[in-house]
Amino acid sequence: MKKVLLSGNEAIARGTYEAGALVACAYPGTPSTEILENITQYKEIDASWAPNEKVALEVGIGACFGGARALVTMKHVGVNVAADPLFTLAYTGVRGGLVLVTADDPELHSSQNEQDNRNFAKFAKVPMLEPADSQEALEYTKLAFEISEKFDTPVMLRSTTRISHSKSAVVLGKRPSEIPQPKLERNPAKLVMLPGNARKRHLIVEQRTLDLEEWGCSQPFNTIEKGDGKIGVITSGVSYQYVKETLPDADVLKLGMVYPLPKQLIRDFAAKYDTLYVIEELDPFIEEQVRAMGIEVIGKDKLSICGELTPGRIKFQLFGEEAPAEDTSEELPPRPPNMCPGCPHRGVFYELKKAKAFVTGDIGCYTLGFMPPLSAMDTCICMGASVGMATGMTKVLSEEEQRKVVAVIGDSTFLHTGVNGLMDMVYNKSKATLIILDNRITAMTGRQENPTSGYQLNEMEAPRVDMEQLCRAVGVKHVTILDPYDLEMTGKVIRAEMARPEVSVIITTKPCMLVPRDNQNPRPPLFVDHDKCTGCRACLQIGCPAITFDVENKKAIVDKIICTGCKVCQQTCGFDAFQECGE
Repeated sequence: MKKVLLSGNEAIARGTYEAGALVACAYPGTPSTEILENITQYKEIDASWAPNEKVALEVGIGACFGGARALVTMKHVGVNVAADPLFTLAYTGVRGGLVLVTADDPELHSSQNEQDNRNFAKFAKVPMLEPADSQEALEYTKLAFEISEKFDTPVMLRSTTRISHSKSAVVLGKRPSEIPQPKLERNPAKLVMLPGNARKRHLIVEQRTLDLEEWGCSQPFNTIEKGDGKIGVITSGVSYQYVKETLPDADVLKLGMVYPLPKQLIRDFAAKYDTLYVIEELDPFIEEQVRAMGIEVIGKDKLSICGELTPGRIKFQLFGEEAPAEDTSEELPPRPPNMCPGCPHRGVFYELKKAKAFVTGDIGCYTLGFMPPLSAMDTCICMGASVGMATGMTKVLSEEEQRKVVAVIGDSTFLHTGVNGLMDMVYNKSKATLIILDNRITAMTGRQENPTSGYQLNEMEAPRVDMEQLCRAVGVKHVTILDPYDLEMTGKVIRAEMARPEVSVIITTKPCMLVPRDNQNPRPPLFVDHDKCTGCRACLQIGCPAITFDVENKKAIVDKIICTGCKVCQQTCGFDAFQECGE
């Protein structure tokens, strides 16, 4: 048996392979992204990016209805998008096993909210497993497929950022030598959810939950670990690791399946203790259900409902023990998030700020347009929302203020859910302007391919969506293609379209600077001619990391190592101080 070091995401990918899955589909989103990227090494699995999470789940459903095991992955907010098919899939059940991974993000390391997707499992009435380390991530993935087929249900597998990205030892297994051949089977009474069929299936779903609850009481993934017998702790997932560190002598009921809960097992465990803790991150999901059983516990009355747990936080919140002071002898300088040097989005936000636009923003690298000194984004809610919000604003504002509203969205996000908003803009005659920042990649989550990039997950070439033709196809009459590195033209076009009393779209078309295939001919970096630099600091207003300022000499400085030669800074300088190296 080979033992290796794997992250939770790598282990889920391996578990999918060892489970004999044939299909894996996802929309990238931190902290889930690496699952699909690692699955590509297993050529037996057809792995692909989908335009959004709903489509990803529907691809998985189709594969499982065809008789194959399928994995679908997404970050926690992605389940919001996939919820429509998920809730009905809970009624139809499956043929081949289907596992939906939700990678939650306590502490909001890379997300817009902290939603706890254990609630989705209860809401959708589907079982959920939660691993506590990489070995369990692998084993629970395989187990999830087995449960899916045994109980005729989709199964959710919940990870968190700590599990997804932390590494621990994993013992590898093998892929099954014989995998059932997928084939079509007609069963419309089970798979066509007209009301008459769905009413019957709902009864099956409720009985399935009761069966799973009883079954879970005797399964090894719900385990009791004996300590000194003085106190009891109910926990799951990464919280279990913190419990073992902070309460090493406690008796622990470690739940591997967090929905449905093994109620009789919990009752039997709880009856032994005068002091019983429920230790879990985010919502009191387990706690509320245990309290509903008439069992008194200590939980969120002391532990915070916000953010990640840590051993230090548990010790302080439960027992008042102060965490040891951090060593600050070598403090690192602050490093606020910023667009990369040469990012094609920078000039757009610079000009939007100058035009005094009210910018409804979206999810992506360009959300950093909110950060100073650009400070040119006013709202951001979720994927695709910028477009619909712009329409809503123009419905209620005066004619003068309507013209200030500009929606900004990236290419991947536009295809994810923004195109629906654009159809609504046209249909309902909005007067807002939409800017699509097409950098030919899904940059924020690590430069994954999408339908505008011309490549698939496996790096095979694919047809590119023609963004201009797509916009015209939904009825936009005024579409302008723009080079965002040309500040004068960018500002001119933005102002002209903002003044237009009907829907218009601006598409900026320069690739992400971090995609090598799109940047084959690098431009020479710039330098500052200090004889011409007046120290006016105008160049600092674009917020480029390659530009710093020598306070003592009152001169701008360009870091030639990271400068990409985009010349945006050159266009902000009124004194011709920025020059190409070699000129």
